Amino acid sequence: MAEASPDPLTRECGLVLVIVAPGQGAQSPGFLEPWLEDPTFRARFEWLSTVAGVDLVQHGTTSDADTIRQTEIAQPLLVASGLVAALELFPHPADAFGRIGAVAGHSVGELTAAAGARVLSAEQAMVLVRERGKAMAEAAKATPTGMTAVLGGARDEVLATLEKHGLTPANVNADGQVVAAGTLEQLEALAADPPAKARLTPLSVAGAFHTEHMQPAVGHLASLAQAVSTHDPRTALISNRDGMVVHDGRDVLKRLVGQIAAPVRWDLCMETMLDLGVTGLLEMPPAGTLTGIAKRAMKGVETFALKTPDQLDDARAFIEQHGDASPLDSSPTWRMVVAPAKGTFHRAPDVAEGDRLTAGARIGEIASLRDMLEVGATQGGQVVEWLVEDQDPVAPGQPLLRLHPESGA
Repeated sequence: MAEASPDPLTRECGLVLVIVAPGQGAQSPGFLEPWLEDPTFRARFEWLSTVAGVDLVQHGTTSDADTIRQTEIAQPLLVASGLVAALELFPHPADAFGRIGAVAGHSVGELTAAAGARVLSAEQAMVLVRERGKAMAEAAKATPTGMTAVLGGARDEVLATLEKHGLTPANVNADGQVVAAGTLEQLEALAADPPAKARLTPLSVAGAFHTEHMQPAVGHLASLAQAVSTHDPRTALISNRDGMVVHDGRDVLKRLVGQIAAPVRWDLCMETMLDLGVTGLLEMPPAGTLTGIAKRAMKGVETFALKTPDQLDDARAFIEQHGDASPLDSSPTWRMVVAPAKGTFHRAPDVAEGDRLTAGARIGEIASLRDMLEVGATQGGQVVEWLVEDQDPVAPGQPLLRLHPESGA
């Protein structure tokens, strides 16, 4: 990285690959045509279409822009595209975890990332995204709402102006790139009184996503999620909610549900990637949006936008160049507690090897630049081994403690 320094919090190898999945709006008419020429890709894609109950082959090839803009179509289309393209990159999925340092997804792309990290199966992700898209489309009908991109302007002034008009910064993508969401009246007030030096671009979406207007959809998905089994991520998974690395599968699922009505903090996700020492960022198809943001906000980080299958060999070379194993590992006999963010770790003095911890027991705190973050043993168990010392600098996703899970944990 051009901006890298000998920071003890970055990965010792100096190479970190992050794979990201785009959100709604990245799709374009016919973007899957070249991918579906491959019979293996088509068969896998048809299977996920069947699971979702939506003809994603048609929507990825012949449907027009207005059709694939519909929330209940766009969301499963995006998740299925990312998951099947990942299998083209990694025909043996286990190989991915020897190369990927972290994963993240923007908005609905978080479902793609969660399934890629093995928190959920592909089939679970497709059922959830089908219900997510339908519920969000239904919630959007209750009140006329929308979204407007606010480009440029001073960050504090932009946020203050949105607050003045009762709008939510639904996507904080980077400095100079915020998406405002709310009622059409609130958006009209913003258009009449914009922040200084900012350009407004109304977005063609069904409603105010990632705001309180989506709460009915949260309730529907939360009810379904009670029956979903999860696994802990196989690689560091960066959450849209706050840029934290999340290593508990149940917490990942809870965040996926709540994110429907909460702002996407992609700016904080990119901060975490930089804290990890990322050297390469690869965006899954339909790629371009997130790599474009990264080029402006993550100077010195090499990017790769995977758009068509004829790029696969180059994408694999990019992975070989930047990829190195995540520090996370798994075993049926123990679990790890990992650092959610960069900072200095302060161990709880009363937690020693051999101790039995209840679920949620505090093991220490991380003093980060933004906050003091409490770290707990989410699932409980017996302490096998401390992996850090008191006041050690830690990186996002760095293992802190090894636990032997209690029966049933």
